[in-house]
Amino acid sequence: MSKKKKIKQNKDKLVKSINKNVRSSTRKLNQILKDLVGKKVEIALRDLTFSEKRISKDIKKTISSAVANAENNFQYNIDKLIVKEAYCGKQIVMKRFRPRAKGRASPILKPYSSVTIILSETKKLESYGTKS
Repeated sequence: MSKKKKIKQNKDKLVKSINKNVRSSTRKLNQILKDLVGKKVEIALRDLTFSEKRISKDIKKTISSAVANAENNFQYNIDKLIVKEAYCGKQIVMKRFRPRAKGRASPILKPYSSVTIILSETKKLESYGTKS
């Protein structure tokens, strides 16, 4: 007897995009990603375009990929998409050495990170009364 597979009903309509090898530390990425959460995709992309951080180009690519996934795979309206979650995690650390005085060596650590962007469609918020 085989078990029946459970079909997950995704009520929030989430779309995910992951960029695995981003050449930056998680501390630097978190500063940018915190600003994006809760914003509309349109505004988030605009903010990243005018950001002076080097890594903002890679984050912009990841968001654009998530938008393309939403449009092609799920037929969502792009204008209603917001950034629900944006987080990063550690990947490998390349270790290099720099020669120093008196025959010593000092380490150089080159960290990599993975960026995950989750988009969702906005829903109309119901108002429960008026302010007077």
